[in-house]
Amino acid sequence: MSVLSSSWRRLRGWLGASDTPAPDAAAPRTGGAVHGAQAADSLRALLDDPNIPAAVRSGLAEDFARLEALLAKLERDELHLAVFGRVSVGKSALANALLGEPAFEVGVLHGTTRAAGQRLWQDVAGSGVHLIDTPGIDELDGEAREQLAFEVAGLVDLVIFVVDGDMTQREREALQLLAATRRPLLLALNKADRYADADRERLLERLREHAAGLIRSEDVVAVSARPAALRTLRLDADGREHEDFVEQPPAIDALRERLVAVLAHEGKTLSALNASLFAGRLSDAVGRRIAAARRDLADTVIRQYCLAKSVAVALNPIPVADLLAAGALDAALVMHLGRVYGLPLTRREAGGLIATITAQLVALMGAIWGIHLASSALKGLSAGMSTVLTAAAQGALAWYATALVGRAAERYLVAGKSWGAQGPKRVVEEIVRSLDRDSILREARTEILARLRRGEESERPRA
Repeated sequence: MSVLSSSWRRLRGWLGASDTPAPDAAAPRTGGAVHGAQAADSLRALLDDPNIPAAVRSGLAEDFARLEALLAKLERDELHLAVFGRVSVGKSALANALLGEPAFEVGVLHGTTRAAGQRLWQDVAGSGVHLIDTPGIDELDGEAREQLAFEVAGLVDLVIFVVDGDMTQREREALQLLAATRRPLLLALNKADRYADADRERLLERLREHAAGLIRSEDVVAVSARPAALRTLRLDADGREHEDFVEQPPAIDALRERLVAVLAHEGKTLSALNASLFAGRLSDAVGRRIAAARRDLADTVIRQYCLAKSVAVALNPIPVADLLAAGALDAALVMHLGRVYGLPLTRREAGGLIATITAQLVALMGAIWGIHLASSALKGLSAGMSTVLTAAAQGALAWYATALVGRAAERYLVAGKSWGAQGPKRVVEEIVRSLDRDSILREARTEILARLRRGEESERPRA
């Protein structure tokens, strides 16, 4: 994980630097190629990490599949562009115009594009560039499709944001969200042939104002993906007039030139950076899943030791000796938690940790430990049901004490075998405040009495 994070930071720095040859003159590479190799190494490290549990991989299967796709994209030296915008602004028509063929469905129905589609466009600086058409950002049933569109945009290397007039509030919000993904944006005013020259220039200036700080001025361009047919009149041999409509070729040269310029200059580095950004997010998600799994396992372990210790204390008939047995179980608990969190403790380390925690607990809760000791001594002098009740009370205290020791040890391990700036006293105080003592004691007493009574019943001779 740390290797991935450091590569991510380096890639962010490289993005702002000019591409320079690699220092190895025997195998020169452009800066973008070096970045791609570094990113690929990071992605492989995450994919092949043996420390990621199978359950975590299964829970994040879709994300790991995307990571594999991104690695394959880097290895194939591909760049991906997403065409993005509202429904019916001409996204698919613009993608088709760039491709020079009707690869994407175009229609007048609201939301013709139902899923992301992908086609190879052309080679730029040695990389195969693929166009991806996305659903509209304002679909009527659009939450899922809008999410799909943003997910696609989050994985591509450059976004063409298409509008067909002045930007709506929804478009401005979408543009800001896309800009936050830190990939280059080009803003294309489609259907520009509908405007007179002066009106078109004013509209372009207005769009540049909306996009200020998000998109460079030169990356706001006018296009006509499907210009209106040219109306002409002709005379036939008899002198009669006929009206003809002549299809016009797409007017997309300005957009094509900007795309090629951006991709040729920084496309490979962008691809590497975007892959590493996604891998970084996945690495964080993996870390959260592992932490949650460890917390769940630690909860189970602590409860098992609470139960074992409380029953052991309750069943031990020898006064005070039960406390010694309880100490051994606490040591076993701490060592078990160390294995759960991947930070094994030696017996000496476990003993030192318990001594630290116990010292703080005694300082905070001396009265409880006094009752515990008195209960231990009295247990040997009582008989019958009073012994059971005394044992249950003492066992409940042992349960509570184990819960405190376990939680304190867990905090110490989560922090990497450290009490942090707060120190053990403050950490133990917080844990004592956070646990509902009365609720724990009631639960423990009920569980212990039930087990003691089951034990008594099993010892009675059967008729």
